[in-house]
Amino acid sequence: YGENRGVVMNKKIIVITILSMVTGLVVFNIGYNKTNVEDDPKNPIKNTNMLTMMLETEAGTGNYEETIASEWPQDGYIFNESLSRCENGGMLSWDDDAKKVIMKSNSSDKCYVYFDKYNPTFAEYIINNLYTTDGENGLYYHDGVGTYTNADQEAGDNSYRYSGANPNNYVCFGSDATTCPDDNLYRIIGLFDDDKDGTYNIKLIKNTSIGRYAWNSEHDNTWNSSTKPDIRTTLNSIFLGTINSAWQEKIAEHSWKVGGMTRDDAATAKDYYNTEIGSSSSSTTDSMKIGLMYVSDYGYAAAPSNWTTALNDYDNATSTNWLYLGSSEWTISRHAEDDASSAFHVRYTGYVSEEFVNFTNDAGRPSFYLESNVGISSGTGTSSNPYRLKLT
Repeated sequence: YGENRGVVMNKKIIVITILSMVTGLVVFNIGYNKTNVEDDPKNPIKNTNMLTMMLETEAGTGNYEETIASEWPQDGYIFNESLSRCENGGMLSWDDDAKKVIMKSNSSDKCYVYFDKYNPTFAEYIINNLYTTDGENGLYYHDGVGTYTNADQEAGDNSYRYSGANPNNYVCFGSDATTCPDDNLYRIIGLFDDDKDGTYNIKLIKNTSIGRYAWNSEHDNTWNSSTKPDIRTTLNSIFLGTINSAWQEKIAEHSWKVGGMTRDDAATAKDYYNTEIGSSSSSTTDSMKIGLMYVSDYGYAAAPSNWTTALNDYDNATSTNWLYLGSSEWTISRHAEDDASSAFHVRYTGYVSEEFVNFTNDAGRPSFYLESNVGISSGTGTSSNPYRLKLT
């Protein structure tokens, strides 16, 4: 498992010697190599036909082929305990600490060892292959104690967030066309483990606006999860209805924090995070598929050198913030109940302020979390070669 990250890493498979002539029950956990068995004069087992290794041809298919490889698979496979078996009662199991197959037997045996092909999820791919240190590929790990100089300004939620002017975080969503249409381009805000169970969901946002809307048609920012606000219906009925059902299944039903907060002209990304989502946030939530970005999402998308800056002054950070759209844009964050008529938005100049919910038609960019089991099939994350998705 990845250190301090709680995600499954690519498993290293080392199979063991599972053949022996013994008396009584013995546990074997010795490294095995076919060549070693044939060449070692002290090893009484010369017949390598006593052991058959089966590899899955494609992940999830359940189709296996016998391999004639002289060494056991090192990457991309997981031991299948339910299928692996021995003809004379030997028992096979996987020792995850030693990364070896264990056999228990009281006689010589002929055994069949099965390995499933393993494809990492999209989140695992990003964490295992694109992140080593803060800033690599535009990714920052928000554990609050990282290598970033101002680590106390991180969200501290163990998220991985993309920051900077133009990271390679493009995803093609909703289209299988060879060339991804502009309308299907999304970008990755970050990877989030909201349940703190080691499972990460990738949060996307549409690269372009779907139009300009009032946050709510009435002078009221109430959020009641059924009829208000209007932006909720716009996103979860009108917009969601334009997405093919097969792609809708890749979108997670997520619990969004919608309790609201008060305005503070000195608030940094960390301050907004605490009141929107973190330690000081309201308990008010709504379970839905489509939302908008949080103010803190926008704040943390800027280069880390801006994280100590108040978002009221973020008009000076637009050149280093990939989330800056260039026009006024709504966030999901509403003002607290003492001013129940406004919501927070990013002004077209780049700073964060509040606006009456029915006074202005601002841009709306749908944002959502992918199901945790969504995988990656291709792509490098650039706008011309975005990541392509698959279900694993």
